[in-house]
Amino acid sequence: MRVAASFRDPSGVVFTRAGTLYRQINPVFAAEFEACTASGLYEALASERMLVRHRAASPSLALSAHAHAVIEPAPVPFVSYPYEWCFGELRDAALLTLDLQAAALRRGFILRDASAYNVQFVDGRPLFIDTLSFERYCEGEPWAAYRQFCEHFLLPLALMAGRGGDARWGSALRVHLNGIPLEMGSRLLPRRSWFDVHLLLHVHLHARAQRKYANAGNERPPVRPLKKSALLALVASLRQVVERLTRQPRGTEWADYAQTTNYSAAARAAKREIVGSYLRQLRPAMVWDLGANTGVYSRVARDAGAAVIAFDVDAGAVEKNYRAVRASGESGILPLVLDLTNPSPALGWAHRERSSLVERGPADVVMALALIHHLAISNNVPLEHIAEFFASLGRAAIVEFVPKSDSQVQRLLRSRADIFPRYTRQGFERAFRRHFRIDECQRAGDAERWLYRMTALGTGRRRHLP
Repeated sequence: MRVAASFRDPSGVVFTRAGTLYRQINPVFAAEFEACTASGLYEALASERMLVRHRAASPSLALSAHAHAVIEPAPVPFVSYPYEWCFGELRDAALLTLDLQAAALRRGFILRDASAYNVQFVDGRPLFIDTLSFERYCEGEPWAAYRQFCEHFLLPLALMAGRGGDARWGSALRVHLNGIPLEMGSRLLPRRSWFDVHLLLHVHLHARAQRKYANAGNERPPVRPLKKSALLALVASLRQVVERLTRQPRGTEWADYAQTTNYSAAARAAKREIVGSYLRQLRPAMVWDLGANTGVYSRVARDAGAAVIAFDVDAGAVEKNYRAVRASGESGILPLVLDLTNPSPALGWAHRERSSLVERGPADVVMALALIHHLAISNNVPLEHIAEFFASLGRAAIVEFVPKSDSQVQRLLRSRADIFPRYTRQGFERAFRRHFRIDECQRAGDAERWLYRMTALGTGRRRHLP
């Protein structure tokens, strides 16, 4: 079956057979594919864990009779999208793309596209997954993907970085799937960016040139021959500006929630032990930690043997989590920015190019620790709706219930009327029993909080392939 998002590139197609992912190389790209392999470029990049590895598969598996070859890429545990990445993830993906372009040029090849969607995160680091993005370089030709790189990477990073920057600009990529347009980005950047020689060149003057020829009717912009040395200088310039863009992770009011709750040391230790015990009983391969914050309990799940997707609405917390992953070389945790009240939808052509959050599940276990009261009270989501949504995301769940008497819930109610008569432990259990079997419940030490282990009713659902 053809993967829904794989229809734009005539060079090849991605498809599945019996749950295994394959890629077909079409005859039109056969010479480029073989040249890349023979040059040693593929092996060099794969050995450095920059490009996804693949193995040759039987041509009989091809979707069409005239396919040149079929390859089986190494699987990616979870497909994420640029609009779910924190600043550091987008920046690392940009630097990887530039490193690939430089490495390709040195071996006589060029990266023919620079889409952020060609990058995934595996074992805490970015990985390029489009094997067919490399073609032979002809002396004098420009980098056709230059504008795409600026719109997919440089502009979002520039808007997110520095004084006055806002990490939420990353979510603009959910609206602008083809990257933030140069002209729009040029208008949005602060005035001082005009005095940055790199942003002036790659954004403002680049946008002005695009605008000039967009209004010139049939007149096409002049194409000046560029030597390989000039292209390498362009890559170096882009790398310099991307490396200079930084962002200090400043979270929302809940960024330090894990350190500021009213848990005593004993209750915190009890919670950690209970969550670990539940995970050992469930033995999940994949855990989605909803409201993960900086990933304290994501690491409990990882230590229990699971791959963990650590979601949080707080971009600052996600940034801190990702930096911890990178600094320690951790594997098994992927921090992502996600607003559960407005999760990633199905996007793109026919709503099928980018999968929704639900379509990328179900996870083996969904964890929702110190989260329910934020959804139910801060966002007015009824408990039954929360239970129904969680059941669509995971085959099992570990959920913490925090009652109204807890100081953190009182903090939420301080500036609003209490219109939540059903927000009680009994109301919580009644709502969740409509969608889950409650297998176990324990109090977290001396804290007035309760931890539940549940199994979704009607389990056995298969995970969708993004």
